Amino acid sequence: MASRSLNKVTLIGHLGKDPEIRYTKSGLAVASFSVATNYQIKDEQGNYQDQTEWHNIVAWGKSAEICGQWLKKGQQIYVDGRLQTRTWDDNTGVKHYKTEIVMNEMIMLGGKRDGGNGNPPSESQSIQQDSSQPPDDLPF
Repeated sequence: MASRSLNKVTLIGHLGKDPEIRYTKSGLAVASFSVATNYQIKDEQGNYQDQTEWHNIVAWGKSAEICGQWLKKGQQIYVDGRLQTRTWDDNTGVKHYKTEIVMNEMIMLGGKRDGGNGNPPSESQSIQQDSSQPPDDLPF
């Protein structure tokens, strides 16, 4: 019997840029964007210093289209998803790695002043990601 495991990420942060939307060869939408979270650490002198961590987010299908339509740089959002690391070789034989959060759920927080774009369908309603696996024909 296999042991159980958990791969879950939950963030509340601000978008670092507008989502970038691309499409696979089969026409499936893919959105990628960054979310910044902040925390404080105490330095050697006992002063608190603000630190920022950047997270790469990927959304698929209808969720990707909604992200592209409604999310804007600076807007605060809640994101729930799982960690995934992709690897690829470039033309020179160098292997690259990228760890990102594959979005399962997103909730737009704040209002228009926080970077929102008008009135989304329902700010209190979360956007659920289709749980199907992403296709092999990734546009990046």
